Amino acid sequence: MVNSKRLSSREIRSEENPLTQNLSEALATASKAVNHTLAEMFDDALEPTKLYAASKHLITAGGKRLRPYLVLEACKLVDGRPEDALRVAAAVELIHTFTLIHDDIMDSDDLRRGVPTVHTLWGTPIAISAGDLLFAKANEAILSSLKASKLSPRRILKIISLITQATISICEGQALDILYEERAIISKKEYFNTIAKKTAVLLETSAKVGAIAGWGKAAQVRRVGRFAYYSGLAFQVIDDCLGLTADEKILGKPVGSDIREGKRTLIMIHALTHATTDQRKQIYAVLGRASSTPDEIDEVVQLVRSSGSLDYAFTQAEKLVVRAKRQLSPFPPSPSKENLLNLADYIISRKY
Repeated sequence: MVNSKRLSSREIRSEENPLTQNLSEALATASKAVNHTLAEMFDDALEPTKLYAASKHLITAGGKRLRPYLVLEACKLVDGRPEDALRVAAAVELIHTFTLIHDDIMDSDDLRRGVPTVHTLWGTPIAISAGDLLFAKANEAILSSLKASKLSPRRILKIISLITQATISICEGQALDILYEERAIISKKEYFNTIAKKTAVLLETSAKVGAIAGWGKAAQVRRVGRFAYYSGLAFQVIDDCLGLTADEKILGKPVGSDIREGKRTLIMIHALTHATTDQRKQIYAVLGRASSTPDEIDEVVQLVRSSGSLDYAFTQAEKLVVRAKRQLSPFPPSPSKENLLNLADYIISRKY
């Protein structure tokens, strides 16, 4: 039976509330099925072993599997069979992992999901090849759905087209992210365009391809895609907050790396816009400087806090989640709809 009582985004932060527990259980169930499918795609006997070990490294390190979860829940939302979407769900996780490997190389990060990054362990050349391999494996997974499910060639081609376009957007977003580091400040519009390409589009695509695999109608595909898109924007805004304030063990990567790398996040845009001349000088003295010390980073974080920039970013994320939930209004009550609404609440629960 679907729980009719909805909690506020602030109430859901408690790990003990039943909605959070239900979501955790649903994510775990989806992860188990997706992980089994991913394991089937990587035979331990494949050569060269270093390449395949590097490719599997972040996959076996964990991760929430939010994108595959979106695929499967969107499929069920339109009354589809989740088994028909399973290989597609695995494919989007492979695409996501491929982008993480290359992202870590570009940002020179040493940790991801609490473990050393791929390029740290195997070197940059192998890491690049591992990412490329995952991209190819994603297409292999989708094409294999022709035999493993009842999906028509037309729907398979649509899925491939959407994932290809999403990958192009990710590359564009990553390039913008790098190019904007050279500028003193960017606009709020430029920031949201970047995170849309880097993060939100793949989440939107995950939901869309899940609904397509479930034989959803065009309007259903569009609506669940918009839900995931706005949720994805909120997810990245909260991720930027966590990048400044979370415990490194929980975050799984160095805290403050966005400041060292000179990322123009929504938080930093707000802080720079509202800072005094002296405060702005202090921020710019640390922003984008790889040699910045932990104490210098902490001083900037405290300055950002006092300016209200973290609270501002969090409020913007809350508004995006409200907008996301509205997209699911036409769908009748169901466990999948409830799961997706809970997922949107979960995004806000990841508070700094």
